[in-house]
Amino acid sequence: MQEGSFDVRPVDGQQLQSLRQLTLAVYVLYAVGIFTGLPALIAIIINHVKYGDTVGTLYQSHFRWQIRSFWWGLVWACVGWATAVFGLGLVILALNWFWLVYRLVRGFLNWNDGKPMPV
Repeated sequence: MQEGSFDVRPVDGQQLQSLRQLTLAVYVLYAVGIFTGLPALIAIIINHVKYGDTVGTLYQSHFRWQIRSFWWGLVWACVGWATAVFGLGLVILALNWFWLVYRLVRGFLNWNDGKPMPV
């Protein structure tokens, strides 16, 4: 499989529209979660519970993108908080925040254009 490609399984239009709306809702939860935290936890649960429904669709790549963004963001947040006492942690936390915003914006733009996320 080439980068950015995915296997497409037959899905009816209504199910595809439902996945599209769910993907947007999860992006919104992550966007709010950047500031408050709790919505991001709800979003990651939705990602893991509904991932199987997205397999073989355009939205599988978006769910994978969201899941990776959450877990890597959490790892770097933990590293940032653990090293905050040394001052370096504040830099890590700031960079992590900007990286997460970038991932959200890029994901939303690709979602809006009906494009998959890169692998």
